Amino acid sequence: MSKIFALSEASSIAIHSMVLIARSGNGINAVKIAEITGFSKNHIAKVLQRLVKNDMLKSVRGPAGGFSMKMDPKNVSLLDIYVSIEGQLDVGECPLSYDLCGFDRCLMGTVVNKLTTEFKKFLNEQTLQSYL
Repeated sequence: MSKIFALSEASSIAIHSMVLIARSGNGINAVKIAEITGFSKNHIAKVLQRLVKNDMLKSVRGPAGGFSMKMDPKNVSLLDIYVSIEGQLDVGECPLSYDLCGFDRCLMGTVVNKLTTEFKKFLNEQTLQSYL
């Protein structure tokens, strides 16, 4: 079944994991996040390392290690997390990013840009603090 909208698995892992990490207070490891979410431990670790690289998380290696927040949850929006994984959400002229179009007006109208704008607004309004 097709969907109009779908988050990438990496974005979903990042957002869900960041909420769990913020809730944990002292940190949580990828194995525990995998148990809770059902995502692959290896994929979780890979995604979270990107968030460490982007200064959103701290990581500690070893048996007692894991991931903890580097930023205050009230200052981290879901958009910040999404952008850290996927890059900027752009609303451009062509919703399909075509350089050349053979039509006088967009067949998609403005619906794609409207949905992107609403999604971006929603993510920006939600902070990790909202889910603690």
